[in-house]
Amino acid sequence: MRMRISATVLAVCATLTVAGASPAPQVKAARVMEDLGRGVVAVRSSGSQVLVSWRLLGLDPEGIGFNVYRSTAGGAYVKLNSGPLTGGTNYTDATADLTRANSYRVTPVVGGQEQAPSGAFTLTAGHAVEPVVRVPLRSGGAVKFVWVGDLDGDGEYDYVVDRQTSPQKLEAYSGDGDFLWEVDLGPNSLNQDNIEPGSSAVDLGHWDGVTVYDFDSDGRAEVALRVADGVRFGDGTTWTHENDARQFMAVLDGRTGALRNWSAVPTTYLADGPMAARLGVAYLNGTTPSLVAYMKNRRDDGAFNLMMGAWKFDGDSLDRQWTWQRGGQDAPDGHNTRAVDVDGDGTDEVAEIGFVLNGNGSLRYSMGPRGIIHGDRFHLADLDPGRPGLEGYGVQQDNPSGLLEYYYDAANGNVIWRHGGGPGDVGRGMAGDVDPRFAGMEVWSFSGLYNAATNRLTEPDTSLRPWPQLGLWWDGDLTMELLNDGKIEKWDPARPAPSGSLPRLVSTWNHGAVKAAQGGPTLVGDILGDWREEAVYTNAAYDELIIFTTNQPTSHRLYTLAHNPAYRNAMTFKGYMQSHHVDYFLGAGMSRPPRPDISYAP
Repeated sequence: MRMRISATVLAVCATLTVAGASPAPQVKAARVMEDLGRGVVAVRSSGSQVLVSWRLLGLDPEGIGFNVYRSTAGGAYVKLNSGPLTGGTNYTDATADLTRANSYRVTPVVGGQEQAPSGAFTLTAGHAVEPVVRVPLRSGGAVKFVWVGDLDGDGEYDYVVDRQTSPQKLEAYSGDGDFLWEVDLGPNSLNQDNIEPGSSAVDLGHWDGVTVYDFDSDGRAEVALRVADGVRFGDGTTWTHENDARQFMAVLDGRTGALRNWSAVPTTYLADGPMAARLGVAYLNGTTPSLVAYMKNRRDDGAFNLMMGAWKFDGDSLDRQWTWQRGGQDAPDGHNTRAVDVDGDGTDEVAEIGFVLNGNGSLRYSMGPRGIIHGDRFHLADLDPGRPGLEGYGVQQDNPSGLLEYYYDAANGNVIWRHGGGPGDVGRGMAGDVDPRFAGMEVWSFSGLYNAATNRLTEPDTSLRPWPQLGLWWDGDLTMELLNDGKIEKWDPARPAPSGSLPRLVSTWNHGAVKAAQGGPTLVGDILGDWREEAVYTNAAYDELIIFTTNQPTSHRLYTLAHNPAYRNAMTFKGYMQSHHVDYFLGAGMSRPPRPDISYAP
């Protein structure tokens, strides 16, 4: 079946879009988020022990406990713990017969009464001692990115992967690795230039063009995708248009890959060719999700057009809410987009490295007049728990003023401190709590490791700072570990050392993993087990996802990071892959985080 778009339909679509900013969104109710299951996972942490881990959910009642049950070789489930577990949501099983298959599940205990059991996770007989879950894939080309979403509504994450073939493909798999569907991105994905890609090409440079989320809050995730002529959907239908440069936002059924609905990308800059795109999710009204897009193409003079837009999918129609065009405004962009509530009013803003848009698409502030220009990486988080609100940290690329890195108020863009000494191309920048001796998070690029709040070097020898690539929470404490070049490492302020000389927690290649773009994983996020994070790679044959999940117990109890609004938004964006952050301070000496203002999708 071929799908052709008539000029009449396009004209009608144009009348549905909004020119300029709409009235400011109003918070109406709690933010609707995924109704997740317990995400039980088990790995062999030693020759005789199994670490079982599960989610504490965002809306779990105060004082909830858990019982852990094991079934051996298909037998009856037996409770392993003597009393309900009220600490960290993990349990070390040292009594299993590991020569046989063992299935684990947990039951919540509320008010002394057991609730319905969770789904089960099975550790196969004679399983390897490794902090890994392996998910089979079909044979195919290299994978750059993986997205997660609950495609079938069972409360657990499924996977969408790209294939860097010609033409490119998207594939969907259940959480167990059952193949669901394929989308062929067609002849307009053959141009895989990382600056001016084809109109349906995805996952090149800092572009993605895909994201996965439950956009209509019905309990099942959709796949949002920028499409053009020749894209074949999961049900075999093909999108056609006589102009290869024309592009459309499409929402696909997560179960089948079939088209649910579409909306035209504005043609403002069509004369300069198709627009590359970066897609993600923001709750612009504070209650329900919107698809947001950062889109650029290149003019003949070498400069770039920049357009950002937002769309709402209600289960039926996909309607454009607004577009914003930079034009001649001094609004510096970069290689990452973040959607977070920067002013604490309950609605999300959309942030670039040098400017922020309000939820209605109007410009909240630009840092261009404050001397900020283009840079590769920035972070928005509660970097200083002693200061109200969120802070930002960014790095610069060849700023003529010599500016290398800067720290600022995320609500208004006011710069708190800055470091010069350039100009220089500062290609990496990180933020996270890696030194518990100092309150709050550290920030660093190549000029040394600074405590953000005090602008003080925590390690006087700047050469001993860690490499500023990615961070993740992995071990049992609250400080952040480092993920760099396939290594999960721990920077120790008592024995500081640069990357490569740090204590090694995991070498991913020892478990068959290969690095994807920029030497990193295909995804980092809290997708299984407790609040610690997973790093997703593939094997060299690209027929298996290798999901690294912690093998270390913790006594710290936190609700799943996937129920934190800022963190879950961040999981939907790619760009130059960066660490995700929650909207509270997570680190040494932290206060108990507030209960998230969310509700679950039906």
